[in-house]
Order: sequence, then C-alpha cells, then structure tokens
Amino acid sequence: MDPVARELQRAEYDLSVLAPNGLRRGRSTGSCATAAVRAALYRLLAGNRLERAEVSLPDGLHFISVPVERVDDLGDGVVQAEVLKDGGDDPDNTHGATIVAQVRRNDAGEIRFFAGEGVGTATMPGLRVAVGEPAINPVPRAMMRAAVAEVLEELRPPERIGDQAWPAQGFDLTIGCREGRAIAPKTFNPRLGIVGGISILGTSGIVEPMSMASWIASIEVYIRVALADCGDDGTVAYLPGKIGRAFVAQELGLPDKRSVQIANFLGDALDFTQQALAEEKRRLPVLWLAGHPGKLAKVLDGVWDTHSSKSNMAMQGVARVAQNMNAPLYVFDTELVQQMKEANTVEAVIDLVRGRDESLSRLLWTEIEARIAALAAARVPSVERVEVRLFDLDGRQLGAGA
Repeated sequence: MDPVARELQRAEYDLSVLAPNGLRRGRSTGSCATAAVRAALYRLLAGNRLERAEVSLPDGLHFISVPVERVDDLGDGVVQAEVLKDGGDDPDNTHGATIVAQVRRNDAGEIRFFAGEGVGTATMPGLRVAVGEPAINPVPRAMMRAAVAEVLEELRPPERIGDQAWPAQGFDLTIGCREGRAIAPKTFNPRLGIVGGISILGTSGIVEPMSMASWIASIEVYIRVALADCGDDGTVAYLPGKIGRAFVAQELGLPDKRSVQIANFLGDALDFTQQALAEEKRRLPVLWLAGHPGKLAKVLDGVWDTHSSKSNMAMQGVARVAQNMNAPLYVFDTELVQQMKEANTVEAVIDLVRGRDESLSRLLWTEIEARIAALAAARVPSVERVEVRLFDLDGRQLGAGA
C-alpha cells in the first residue's frame, strides 16, 4: 500500500489513555521487537537513526509510536536496534527488559527469524511455533514482516514505483532480550519446553493492564501443549487447583504436561480446547475435570468463571440437584435439602450429607459429576467423552469410584 494511503487509513493508538480499570496500558514484546526491526532496517537501508519507530498494530487500523533506545552498526552488513519494554501497569515479567533486533540481508529472498541471546527456542510440540524454531509467536512474526514491507515501500525510489520486482532481497531478523535468560525462569517457558530465554508474544500489540489477561493466555498455551502431548492415549486433565492432582497422576497416570491448572477459568479452558481441536481437525477421546465441587459445581448455575468475585457459592446448585434427584434407595428429605441450602460452604454440605449416609453422599456426588460432565461436553463438541471426579478438601473422592 502507498505510504500516504496507509497513513490516511491508520490512527495512532494513544497509550496515555488509561484502561477502563484506571491502569496504564503498555507495549507487548512483539511490538517492541517490531519497532527494533523497523529502526534497524531504516539504518541498514537508508542510513537513518530513528528515535521513534511507528509500529502497525494487527487490527490494521492503528499504530503506536515506540521510542528507540539506540541503533548500532555492527559491521559485516548487520545493524542492531534496542527498544525498552514498557508493559504499563501490568505485572509483566518482561517489563523494563531490553528487546534487541539484528537485521541483515540474505540471499533467500524471504524473511527469516532467529533467536538471539535471551530469546528461547521451542523444544516441545503444541506451541504456536514448530520445534526448533525461535519462540516468536505468529502475530509478532506477522507484525515484523509487515514492518519490513512498510519500510521497503517507504524507501522505494520514485523511479521504482510500480516495479513488481522491488525488492529482490530478503532479510534475517534475529530477535533477542538482554535480560531474557534471567527472566525466563520466572515465566511458564521452562515447563513449556522453551529453552534459552523468553518468548516474543502479543496478539494485539498492546498489553492490557490486567494480571488475569496474561494468566488466561498462559492457560491456552498449557492446553495446546497438553493436547499435542496426547499421542495415542488421547487423555488430558484440567484442575481448578491442587485438589485432584494425586488422582490425575497416580490413578490416571498422566504426565505433568497433560495435567493443566486452569484456576477459575473453566469456560475459557474448554473454549481453548475446542478451538485447538477444531484447528487441527481432530478429536480428543477423553477430557477429565478433577477438583473440589466448590469450584466445579458452580457450572450447575451456568457459571464458567468461578472466581468468588464473579459468582456465588455452589451450595444452592448442589442442593437443587439433591432436591430433584430420584435416588432408587434414598430420598433427600426437605429438612436435609434446607440444611444444604443454608450451609456456609460446599465443604459443609459434603460433611452434612456424608454424616447422614455415606451411600447417599456417593449417589449425590456421582449425579453432580455426571451433570457437570454433560454441561462441559456441550461446550467441547470435539471431545468424545468428558469425565468429572470431585474430591473433598482432604483429597478423598466423593462420587463415582469412591
């Protein structure tokens, strides 16, 4: 696109405008790497040292202006640029890190990516990049390719306008992070099999100042790694917390990579699962959900984000199941159901029903497991079977198989 036409279509994204929660937005590592690539390429091709680099955002409608810390000629046709990562008010491990880009021409006629010092390399399947590739996610790669194309267009001499052969050469982009090796152990990278440093991330180019955002994004990565590790077994397990971990490891025999801690984000986890399976046009034989009913039983009330700030406790849903059950040997009398409704915690409900009758308790929780499984299964049509196992706070199994 002609540079003038592009500028008429784009608007600057004003990072000084606070997010709705009153916190400051920031720049993703992908945006910082793209800015560094743009600055290095300008020096390589035009001899200019940019103090700021404009980075087009993936939405195609906006750009951000990113300060460039320094640009250096390294010799042998290599230029290096550095950009300071500003993550805004988000609790981001890479905030304050220096993102580095080295750019040089190649004879391949394409854009090639390499991991510099402090940027990791993928060693496990299931990530957005192939094993052996630098841990630079697809959106940042697309942003950097777009930046190269934009710079070439901006520097195209008038006599070459309309020349479809412009340009003929490709470029090697080596992306690094000065503090990357020290930062990486503080991230999820070691567990994901990304070695040597951080990942270059970002889906919008902007860091929204919410700790939940990065948490949810990490769960998606964990899920993709778990699904990729399935092999012929075809089984993964999601846990809201630590309860149920022993069951998953000992009874199911699943390795850590296929046991995903999903915290309060059951709905997001299921959606990520369906999306990944649909993208790969595959099915998952079995998905296990294991944990305390205080979290998982909230879906009986249609609650998929189970954080206490966003949902009520699960006692009413549990009591409603008891009230509607048609147990073959037992009846949940009105007094017991009322006591369940008035209990202050789900654990109190567990003790209440167990104290009344152990067999009755097992029937109740088996029924609740089945209902949770059915609700979850409706959200993941690419999963052939969803199994749920519930446990009390001591890790004792409540329902099926107890």
